[in-house]
Amino acid sequence: MSCNVESVKDFLVFLGKSLLSLLEALLFHVISKPRKNVAGEIVLITGAGSGLGRLLALQFARLGSVLVLWDVNKETNEETCQIAREAGATRVHAYTCDCSQREEVYRVADQMYKAFLPAMIANNHGHLVCISSSAGLIGVNGLSDYCASKFAALGFAESMFIETLAEKQKGIKTTIVCPFFIKTGMFEGCTTKCPSLLPILDPEYAVKKIVDAILQEQLYLYMPKFLYFIMFLKSFLPIKTGILLADYLGVFHMTDGFIGQKKKS
Repeated sequence: MSCNVESVKDFLVFLGKSLLSLLEALLFHVISKPRKNVAGEIVLITGAGSGLGRLLALQFARLGSVLVLWDVNKETNEETCQIAREAGATRVHAYTCDCSQREEVYRVADQMYKAFLPAMIANNHGHLVCISSSAGLIGVNGLSDYCASKFAALGFAESMFIETLAEKQKGIKTTIVCPFFIKTGMFEGCTTKCPSLLPILDPEYAVKKIVDAILQEQLYLYMPKFLYFIMFLKSFLPIKTGILLADYLGVFHMTDGFIGQKKKS
């Protein structure tokens, strides 16, 4: 009998908390969630020498954050450092680092006297931001290697979120960003058949949405919003129907004219 009572109690607690979480989500859908203050916070940005990394550095410079900029290209990273200072950042540190090399990451981390996640756990404070992609949500022909890396990034970020949740590290937040193509040059030549539904995103717009998501401690950010609907359809549509939809949206031909990012000579 006591076991049944406990089960009913657990179910009622679960039901009550679930309803409260849904009401909270509905409330913040109508009213913007309060934004946290990141002035004085250390913000590490990888790939800061160009594209989204540089734009994110400028946004956080204006918010008064302490910037730590990593990029494999020393020259462009130093340029970002200078631009950030001109934008108002008082503390900016640029490090040359190839994030694909584990030893490089450890070497540069030692220079900063930071151990990242262990330090976050020790202080129960921090925010992990993963820039994945819509290609980390749905496989795309012509981008198999890219999709694999972005699926992996998304899975890793999700598991880190669950890890901190299970350990009751409520002070450590996670934001996972999955955008469609962005006009940074990386996907030069790629096209969209339905720009009203799947527009190629402007970098400044994308960065503004990313920073807003971070400040509001939003877990997932898909851009454009049509991706939320696509993921909902993916969860229950028959595979043949899904393929017909992808064909209609021109997904199979988006990369036909792909050129890629032109490297500086």
